[in-house]
This record gives sequence, C-alpha cells and structure tokens, in this order.
Amino acid sequence: MFGNLGAGEILIIVLAILILFGAKKIPELAQGIGKGMREFKKALKDVEEDIKISEKSESNTDKK
Repeated sequence: MFGNLGAGEILIIVLAILILFGAKKIPELAQGIGKGMREFKKALKDVEEDIKISEKSESNTDKK
C-alpha cells in the first residue's frame, strides 16, 4: 500500500504530522478528509449514473 516505505519512514511521517498539527487537530483533520472522500465518491457515482442514462437514451434513439 505504501510502496517502498518501510516502518521507519512511516513512523517519521506520523511523528511529523503529530508535530505539525498536534494531537487535538488530527481527529478533526481525519474527519474532514473522510467527509471530502464521501462527497467525492458520491459525485463520482452521480456522474457515472448520468453517463449510463445518457448512453441508454442514445441507444434508444438510434434504434428508432
């Protein structure tokens, strides 16, 4: 999942995040990222549904 990162590199990254944001801000940051991901997935699903609907309507008009 993390490519060529080892345990030491991941630990350094986590410590840097803790130092930069502080322990109190990390849950808020994670919650914001989660909300953003949910909104992105919902928007992506809506676009896929719109594409499927437009493909169906195009294929129905081609048959006539």
